[in-house]
Amino acid sequence: MIGRLRGVILHKQPPFLLLDVNGVGYEIEAPMSTFYVLPEGDEAITLHTHLSVREDAHVLYGFAREADRTLFRALLKVSGVGGKMALGVLSGMTAEEFSQAVQAADHAALTRLPGVGKKTAERLVVEMRDKLDAVGAVTTTGGTASRPDAPPAGADQDAVSALIALGYKPPEASRMVSKVFEEGMETEAIIRAALKGTAK
Repeated sequence: MIGRLRGVILHKQPPFLLLDVNGVGYEIEAPMSTFYVLPEGDEAITLHTHLSVREDAHVLYGFAREADRTLFRALLKVSGVGGKMALGVLSGMTAEEFSQAVQAADHAALTRLPGVGKKTAERLVVEMRDKLDAVGAVTTTGGTASRPDAPPAGADQDAVSALIALGYKPPEASRMVSKVFEEGMETEAIIRAALKGTAK
């Protein structure tokens, strides 16, 4: 089991990133809460990881905070929740907001997350209530998003692709991005604004 990796980011395209660890490149899927706090340049980072072994693939997930990984693992134990949906949960709201939604049985807030329907929201409330104490009080800090001199080419399209990868349908992802996109925004900032808009 790979539990932690430290290295330098070679490439990032939410929700995927490539981490160079002593010359070995690890392909990792991460929630947007992790992308928001990633450093720029060649600064080394440490990611807490979870390796999912399936018949058709081995998928490595990475998290900036160990508490996020703990919540991710708890979500995987909920009936009908897989890695993609768990990433969507951690991308669509902070762990603190998720905890509040579960405790308040706020099904409406949960169904705004990608891939979460009414039945899944009900299961999350029932099955996660008891697990939240074990997970602990998890909060997600925003971090400071860096602003490059010029935004990446096609940052809006990259944001749409990332939202689709998180589970949103293409028309919905395009609509979310078009509502918040402004010239000069970078991909992570677009995604953050789009997800915040959906949560309202």
